[in-house]
Amino acid sequence: MKLDNRDFQDYMSKKTTYKAASSVAKAIEKHFAHQLSAARMRGDTNLAIEPNVKMVETMIDTAFWASLRREEGNSTKISIAFLPPEQAGVPILFEQKMAFTAYHLTKLSLGVERPGVHLGVWHENDQLFIWGTTLKIPNLCFILDVSEPGMLVIKHRRVHGFGKFANVAVLIGDQVKIIDENSASHPDCPELLQYLLGYTVPHSWSDSMNVLVQLAVSMRAHRHGGSLLVVPSDNDNWRKSILHPIKYSVSPPYSGLSDLMSKDINVRSEVMWQGALRTEVETLAGLTAVDGATVISDKYELYAFGAKIGRSVGNARVEKVYMSEPIVGGGAVMINPSISGGTRHLSAAQFVYDQKNALAFVASQDGHFTIFTWSPTEEVVQAHKIDTLLL
Repeated sequence: MKLDNRDFQDYMSKKTTYKAASSVAKAIEKHFAHQLSAARMRGDTNLAIEPNVKMVETMIDTAFWASLRREEGNSTKISIAFLPPEQAGVPILFEQKMAFTAYHLTKLSLGVERPGVHLGVWHENDQLFIWGTTLKIPNLCFILDVSEPGMLVIKHRRVHGFGKFANVAVLIGDQVKIIDENSASHPDCPELLQYLLGYTVPHSWSDSMNVLVQLAVSMRAHRHGGSLLVVPSDNDNWRKSILHPIKYSVSPPYSGLSDLMSKDINVRSEVMWQGALRTEVETLAGLTAVDGATVISDKYELYAFGAKIGRSVGNARVEKVYMSEPIVGGGAVMINPSISGGTRHLSAAQFVYDQKNALAFVASQDGHFTIFTWSPTEEVVQAHKIDTLLL
């Protein structure tokens, strides 16, 4: 792979101008150093190499300005992986290295915007360069996603390589959100949130929590807003909190996703099974766009969609919600449910207040995403804003 020194002239003279890059770089460096050090001590293998603070700052700065550019009328969308070619399996290698500039990121973006494709970036003599593309990355590899204009997501591949990548930070313009890894230690933290924050726990395609994450991601992606209620499969108490008749009740319950999840573990690792799972997830998530709530069991059977939530007879109205967001400085506050969001949020809070063994997802049209659960310890409905973990 040849190096054209003239290509680096603009790169060498460039200074960091996106202020959020310098403000967050040290925390990002510290996070990856800590995670990789802990992984080495556990004896984990196939580990990435952490970037230093200057590399993190330069990558964020360059990617931000690239996100504001357009190529053939399209915004720059690209996934950047920090790794040498030797850790990329069988990559596509450029004959000539390219300087890591906003110009090159924009020009390459249309060719590498598909899911799972990463633009490989490494360093030489303290200079970052683009060496090619890859589908394979090592564990805990630094990934920088340019999601939309002005929005960057820093994430890494989970230690055991399965499930959604773990988010580390989200930058939206001058707003910086760093994921608080200690959020999972809060009382009655829902298992779904623990999974999203669980950097070291192995998970696979077959995991129940991974499927719920995929449903949440798909719900958020359709941008129509929606509600999903996950209820116990061993009783029908949830019907007491739904107005009747249910316009789109399903009988018998649709079991497409449930049937897939019941397959043998060996079958679940096959590509065809994974493709079928994605299709079923997209189908269920799509139904949440219909006005009302979609109801599924904890075994993923579809009971109804377009269902209207109502307060159970004899039950009190929910009066408080414990709202939190798993980011540094996010904190948690007790609020009146009427200010937790729109009608969907209020209805979801009431449903969980009445059906304490249920789980409620609410996606807003603007991309915000909240999960509602009951806290036995605090005896209150918890509302966890998790959109920063789903990007």
